[in-house]
Amino acid sequence: MGARARRHLRPVPSAGPGDADALLAATARGDAQSFAELFDLVAPTVAGVTRRVVRDPDQADEVAQEVMLEVWRLAPTYDATKGSCKTWIATIAHRRAVDRVRSEQAERDRRVRDAERHGAADPDPVAGSVAHEAERAEVTEALDHLTDLQRQTIELAYYGGYTYAQVAEILELPLGTVKTRIRDGMIRLRDTLELSQ
Repeated sequence: MGARARRHLRPVPSAGPGDADALLAATARGDAQSFAELFDLVAPTVAGVTRRVVRDPDQADEVAQEVMLEVWRLAPTYDATKGSCKTWIATIAHRRAVDRVRSEQAERDRRVRDAERHGAADPDPVAGSVAHEAERAEVTEALDHLTDLQRQTIELAYYGGYTYAQVAEILELPLGTVKTRIRDGMIRLRDTLELSQ
């Protein structure tokens, strides 16, 4: 049942910024009501991440639903020592969204190869964007060379579209730390991309 439908059935209690961890812990124990509240609390963040990465609104919403199902399924595996609940969920959302983009790109590449092999005209109306997508894939691969914190801050700031202050709030870190991690991560990304050329 979607968040909108649930709102018509019951009032959604207002949750403070620290409630997500408690709600996820209850979700891990199979508490469906806690999951419904967690869903309402983090769904806007998940939707924001998926829409900024996937771009196509319908596909982004589909990915967001998959993410929330994955949160329900993986809740018992969450390890609070590795970061906040919101960070964990945002990371799942970003990875799922990137997987969708890669899958779509692989399908487009396959169609282009098939067309070239058969001497047909390019059947993909957006074939001109293949080079751009290849560059994007290089950047995504370069992100894997960053530390977890560098990658999380950059993903939230650049893919998620959050301000540095919002990233600091989501990751529950001082603003100065976030700025430093993003700067260091961007330098490392640049160096990695230069080496790959």
